[in-house]
Amino acid sequence: MSKLMRAIRVSEFGAPSVLRLCSDVEVPQPGLKQVLIRVRACGVNPVETYIRTGTFARKPNLPYTPGTDVAGVVESVGADVASVKVGDRVFTSSTVSGGYAEFTVATDDCVHKLPDTMDFSQGAAIGIPYFTAYRALVQKAHIKPGESVLVHGASGGVGVAACQLSCALGLRVLGTAGTDEGMKLVLNNGAHLVFNHREEGYTEKIMNATDGNGVDVIVEMLSNVNLSNDLHMLSNGGRVLVVGCRGSIEIDPRDTMAKEKSIIGVSLYNATAEEMKESAALFFAGMEGGWLRPVVGSQYPLDKAAQAHHDIIECPGAAGKMVLTI
Repeated sequence: MSKLMRAIRVSEFGAPSVLRLCSDVEVPQPGLKQVLIRVRACGVNPVETYIRTGTFARKPNLPYTPGTDVAGVVESVGADVASVKVGDRVFTSSTVSGGYAEFTVATDDCVHKLPDTMDFSQGAAIGIPYFTAYRALVQKAHIKPGESVLVHGASGGVGVAACQLSCALGLRVLGTAGTDEGMKLVLNNGAHLVFNHREEGYTEKIMNATDGNGVDVIVEMLSNVNLSNDLHMLSNGGRVLVVGCRGSIEIDPRDTMAKEKSIIGVSLYNATAEEMKESAALFFAGMEGGWLRPVVGSQYPLDKAAQAHHDIIECPGAAGKMVLTI
């Protein structure tokens, strides 16, 4: 008889209430080059809320279990897995069967060892945030040491990762947040200057801080609100990276022309296995060197997944990475 586990299941697209805790879900079995992980924590990402509504470009087949960023312990491995063994502490950058569950299956190339210096909640905060930040800054913006970067919404999961990464790679880091707590968090994680994006005239303050030249790169979490302003804050050859968006916005394309500015879309979903491997190699160096330090924010038990989905979109200001503990 197959083992059963608790997992969140989505049987219809819709509001957070469609996230249902089921206690009779079969524990998946690892196949070729797959790893079964006993989940201890799973990150909650905004993209999971968009997928849940059914309006996102990517629609999973129903029913499904959400979640990609898992941290836990290897329970068993399928054939041809050499990178990890039973009992290893690990984190993932993707899963096959979904992470909001007591057990999940992931392919071995998405499973990475978690150093003893990191707890499971921190491990669950690495996946999408850090891999997205690296894809945006290095693989898409081609940043160079000495450039300036503005991380817009720097107190959330991707924002903190982008600040730490930018600082480690030799950039001048400016961040924005919407609360005092968020602003402190941003300064503690690599930003040289921080601005409150709820204040009138904060964009002028940013321009003044760059002597009117603007910033070279903007990492943008809420492009449907900020994209037009971002174009005015970019330097010659500046680029804005669209990491997050919750709707449409009108911009004037002329704003890109005089200074040859670029708008670049970022989707971790398109990253190749080689690109993910490259990111992971830098993150291991970051964990060893001590600059990669995930900041965990609100933590929820598995049965409060619907509340987490509500809060990640509706809360007034992020402070670290939201995590489900299992």
